[in-house]
Amino acid sequence: MTQLLHSQFLWYALAAGLLVALVSGPLGCFAVWRRMAYFGDTLAHSALLGVTLGFVLHIQPTLAVGASSCLLALLLVYLQRHQHLSVDTLLGILSHSMLALGIVTVSVLDINVDLLSLLLGDLLAVSTQDLLLMTVAAVIIALLMLWLWPKLLAFTLHEELAAVEGIPVEKIRLALMLMLALLIAIAMKVVGVLLITALLIIPAATARRLSRTPEQMAVYAAAIGCLAVLMGLAASVLWDSPAGPSIVLAAGCLFLFGQLIQGERT
Repeated sequence: MTQLLHSQFLWYALAAGLLVALVSGPLGCFAVWRRMAYFGDTLAHSALLGVTLGFVLHIQPTLAVGASSCLLALLLVYLQRHQHLSVDTLLGILSHSMLALGIVTVSVLDINVDLLSLLLGDLLAVSTQDLLLMTVAAVIIALLMLWLWPKLLAFTLHEELAAVEGIPVEKIRLALMLMLALLIAIAMKVVGVLLITALLIIPAATARRLSRTPEQMAVYAAAIGCLAVLMGLAASVLWDSPAGPSIVLAAGCLFLFGQLIQGERT
């Protein structure tokens, strides 16, 4: 155990998990408030196509996934303006189309992709380059959220009123989508494409019942996400369970615990 605690890969995994949790918590609050869970799933399903393009173009997978997710976010904004379809319908079309396109591309090009690690994450295999890219992306997301926080809140609380007050609603919507796209790119390594939305939504949903202000909810969500990472990684080390699913399961347990606490208070 002592030798394991001194292993570089374990500390890299912990750093990567905490980085993602710190930014996914506050960003997940906006996903909960605006009911954007399906949007996260859509971006996650495009990750397979991003990884495939990364192999074809010889680009680092995280960068490729980030680029493909941002392009998908831009496409969604365009379709929302020019198509008379509900957001849920557009997301359903894009989500399954991107996933199918990624699978077909992998098959046709005969690319050797570790689908299990892509779907469930490979946190214990985080490299120095991965950690550097994740740090840069997390800092960008954090700075954007701090800068845009008042406008994001106004946009979230009442979109029409925010527009009347002069807030560039379309730009704020695009900024939120691009931040989510960047988060998807860095979270893929931690929990995989199947579980990214869970890490985004569960800590925020847990914090919602325990908070009285938006800022408090954002801080609690980040803290709960970090605690889930610590618990999940510990379970992975102790019981040799997959790190990504263990983190999400820990987040789910914290959610249930939060409901029990709130239930006792009421």
